[in-house]
Amino acid sequence: MSTVFERLQNSLQTTRFGKRIFFAPRIESTNDWARQLAEAGAEEGTVTVAQTQTGGRGRLGRQWISPQGGLWFSIILRPRQEPHDAAKLVFVTGLAVVEALHKKYGLRTETKWPNDVLINSKKVCGILSEMNTKGQTVNYVIVGVGVNANLCVEDDLPESLKTTSTSIMKELSRKIRLGPLLKVLLEEMERIYDYYLKNGFALLLEKWKKHAVFLGRKVTITNHNERLSGLALDVDVKGALILKLEDETTRRILTGDVALIS
Repeated sequence: MSTVFERLQNSLQTTRFGKRIFFAPRIESTNDWARQLAEAGAEEGTVTVAQTQTGGRGRLGRQWISPQGGLWFSIILRPRQEPHDAAKLVFVTGLAVVEALHKKYGLRTETKWPNDVLINSKKVCGILSEMNTKGQTVNYVIVGVGVNANLCVEDDLPESLKTTSTSIMKELSRKIRLGPLLKVLLEEMERIYDYYLKNGFALLLEKWKKHAVFLGRKVTITNHNERLSGLALDVDVKGALILKLEDETTRRILTGDVALIS
């Protein structure tokens, strides 16, 4: 598997992303590994990839199931931004995943606030961004990406995820090669990341929202403290979801899980 990624480096059409790729057959977390490299001074665009993760995690400390057959990787970013801006990188990455899967496989994908990518309303990719700061300076950001590539949903995922998840293999009815998938993902990630740094978040957000099929629909939002229902009106330039409640008032939601009301 490591030779796959060595060949990939030679064919990448990027200037920074993926120029250094570290591969492990089995590791606790690619985000943790990337953080160690970042602390040691690894440059922007350094990537860590694992065949399986034993301690993968999603948002809010949840476990991220990472069996063999998926694509589990993290990338080091060093944006010259304040922390509140760097937090928007989950949207940057989500849009890149959408564009990559459409470009490579012709898949019709959806963005789901704040950090998921769906196919046919089922999750195919999750994104986790973790930041290291000093005051108002961002030292680095680790963006972890987990793609259900060649997973058999019925066999590889726990019962609780089978009805809400899918995989590229399931949607295409065939296995895919992980090297070319990582190649197109890194190329789109660098392209859209550079677009974001040059043009700002507002223009990128408009592109992201074109794939956000949950907007304009009734949803429930669940977080640690409450459960809200209403109409998903918009996502604002700070990345907050604007929810219209049943009493016609609106709320800005900064964290939570979105589910469509059928």
